[in-house]
Amino acid sequence: GMNAAVRAVVRMGIYVGAKVYFIYEGYQGMVDGGANIAEADWESVSSILQVGGTIIGSARCQAFRTREGRLKAACNLLQRGITNLCVIGGDGSLTGANLFRKEWSGLLEELARNGQIDKEAVQKYAYLNVVGMVGSIDNDFCGTDMTIGTDSALHRIIEVIDAIMTTAQSHQRTFVLEVMGRHCGYLALVSALACGADWVFLPESPPEQGWEEQMCVKLSENRARKKRLNIIIVAEGAIDTQNKPITSEKIKELVVSQLGYDTRVTILGHVQRGGTPSAFDRILASRMGVEAVIALLEATPGTPACVVSLNGNHAVRLPLMECVQMTQDVQKAMDERRFQDAVRLRGRSFAGNLNTYKRLAIKLPDDQIPKTNCNVAVINVGAPAAGMNAAVRSAVRVGIADGHRMLAIYDGFDGFAKGQIKEIGWTDVGGWTGQGGSILGTKRILPGKYLEEIATQMRTHSINALLIIGGFEAYLGLLELSAAREKHEEFCVPMIMVPATVSNNVPGSDFSIGADTALNTITNTCDRIKQSASGTKRRVFIKTMGGYCGYLANMGGIAAGADAAYIFEEPFDIEDLQSNVEHLMEKMKTTIQRGLVLRNESCSENYTTDFIYQLYSEEGKGVFDCRKNVLGHMQQGSQESHFSSRPVILLSRRPCDRVLIFFKPFIGKKFTTDDSVCVLGISKRNVIFQPVAELKQQTDFEHRIPKEQWWLKLRPLMKILAKYKASYDVSDSGQLEHVQPWSV
Repeated sequence: GMNAAVRAVVRMGIYVGAKVYFIYEGYQGMVDGGANIAEADWESVSSILQVGGTIIGSARCQAFRTREGRLKAACNLLQRGITNLCVIGGDGSLTGANLFRKEWSGLLEELARNGQIDKEAVQKYAYLNVVGMVGSIDNDFCGTDMTIGTDSALHRIIEVIDAIMTTAQSHQRTFVLEVMGRHCGYLALVSALACGADWVFLPESPPEQGWEEQMCVKLSENRARKKRLNIIIVAEGAIDTQNKPITSEKIKELVVSQLGYDTRVTILGHVQRGGTPSAFDRILASRMGVEAVIALLEATPGTPACVVSLNGNHAVRLPLMECVQMTQDVQKAMDERRFQDAVRLRGRSFAGNLNTYKRLAIKLPDDQIPKTNCNVAVINVGAPAAGMNAAVRSAVRVGIADGHRMLAIYDGFDGFAKGQIKEIGWTDVGGWTGQGGSILGTKRILPGKYLEEIATQMRTHSINALLIIGGFEAYLGLLELSAAREKHEEFCVPMIMVPATVSNNVPGSDFSIGADTALNTITNTCDRIKQSASGTKRRVFIKTMGGYCGYLANMGGIAAGADAAYIFEEPFDIEDLQSNVEHLMEKMKTTIQRGLVLRNESCSENYTTDFIYQLYSEEGKGVFDCRKNVLGHMQQGSQESHFSSRPVILLSRRPCDRVLIFFKPFIGKKFTTDDSVCVLGISKRNVIFQPVAELKQQTDFEHRIPKEQWWLKLRPLMKILAKYKASYDVSDSGQLEHVQPWSV
């Protein structure tokens, strides 16, 4: 994802009229100067989105740690008039940048005394502005939900785990996987959540005394339940409560000696750092890069160095040294064995994931779980989406842990009416996390025609609460059930919907389960097609799914570096199409002789994929050729990505929590209030419940989309990075916020 950030900084900088320079090989290049500091142009960052690592290099630099080295660096920057610095790195790189900024005026005075610059230069370049972006696969920097590179590393880990699980299952083996994370267990924790690992070892949360016996009991119990494999994930910095290392080899020896299981160790190593960046990392880095340039433009001499970070789906600016200090405080807490403080300082994302893993991985004996006498039914509705099965697994296990009796409804509302309902247990959902589609079965059929039959089944099975996981059909079905409450008292129970659709078009949530997986499918396909088109002057059209919702086309356009993305939410006409053709013809005069256009499937009734393809083919004769590609149901069928698992983790643990906390005192009573029929969604920085009665006002039912969609604010970002003139809304930018640790 670093290259996406570099591309965004360069192109946004040029767009606002600034000169932008590459500094090659990190601080070493800044100290050495010369050819290591070179002006960048628009074309120099073309075709780098899909490339891992960083094209400008990175290196550790001892010289920059000394004042003499920083003096040389300052002199080299002044020779080119550089007073704005954008640093992409970890806490060490960012701390060095802040020190450099603090010393800047003193360094200039020293250079003036040495005769290397004149007094005018001291006054002209009196201030250095610094903005940081965090590039780290460990996600070990406090103040941001995700650092650039983390999501891609998780993709590598999950790919390996998926491959290992098949061989482990065949041979009934136990696998111990060691992942990166010397001081931070985020990769280990989230990969354990995403794959349903049996045990995980983290630096921030060491296992309690006697963990050896507890782990062996857990592994043997799982085998007794006819589970053919065990997965144990270890962060490379895993420790026990006495701060002694827990190694993957030690764990293997323990399993072999105590249980006699065939056990293998796999150390992933630097595989996690490489490879093609994920769609999420590309979009994150592009947003951060643009925000960094805006922050530099708005900086004043009194503005402290800041870091651009992610909070929910919101880009925020935080004081750099506050973040660095809290990051260092985590390590200090671990060194002093204050592990609860370490988890709290990591932030709400880490603490929430840890709590969720504990609830989903470890089941208490039945006699230790207080029963609520509440029957909670789970149903999938609408088109299949990657992550649906993981959502069902999470809901079932959280529900059982809370003392509810969980019921599975098969084949959507059709199966509900026919009585295809049975109790589902803890072990029944084992191994569901990595499977695409819907194991319960899902249909687009709405409940309207079957209300009488569904009410009968609700009564027969004494269903006290209903959890619906699905897309826009699930939302419509929830509205129909809610409207039928007056006629059928069986529907006067808590009903909650978790959005799961590749289209990401459910009102009440910024993200839906499955949308990120579809986005990665689109991005990967675009990468391959762009590679085949390079040098042949081809314009490629890709038709994406999404109905009338342009989320996939727009965000896919940002992630893949598209020249245009046609969506329903932004009407276009023949003049716009002609402008795009002319833009491409100008592009073909440069060294970037390939193009990419995405079209949302329902963006226009008349400007169809065939029409646009034929228009471009005709207008581009002699300059470029055209090809078209319709992705279709490829976008629905993949196994879920890590980020598709993130909404699963965030959303699916909360419906059962709500049933327990809010409705436990009223089990058996009627619910007629609006807040008992909700959509559970991610909105900006929070996970919230919104009554469907309120969401009706926010819904465009004709086109099956919300009336307001957050991602449309990112529409100009794609255009700017593709060299179109556009107005970028900076109303959400501006004031520095402060880092707040999360309360466990």
